[in-house]
Amino acid sequence: MTFAYWMIFVAMFLPYLTVVLAKSGGIDNNAPRRFLSELTGWRQRADWAHRNHFEALAPFAAAVIIAELSHVAQSRIDIIAGTFIALRLTYTAMYVADWAALRSIVWSLGFICVLSLFILSV
Repeated sequence: MTFAYWMIFVAMFLPYLTVVLAKSGGIDNNAPRRFLSELTGWRQRADWAHRNHFEALAPFAAAVIIAELSHVAQSRIDIIAGTFIALRLTYTAMYVADWAALRSIVWSLGFICVLSLFILSV
């Protein structure tokens, strides 16, 4: 399995990492979605990051797989995939810390990683 495929594996677990943060103060398991919608502060932002990680997963996974199938140089795919994961971890930290402007820049850089995998596949 390539490094880039391992990065897809890591990306699959990012939403669960952030929801654990959101739920760290306890949760009403009878109504978890209502409970999460009532969070405030950094736990609320962790929940929002959780949702965004799910949104980012499919395009990232598709981009990696398409780049692999298109025989893009493996080293390029690996570097871009690793960069994407590093950016997503940074994004999470900035989201939880409420650094909105920097978070948006980091999100944009991650999006560029996904786009570059698609562009390299052409």
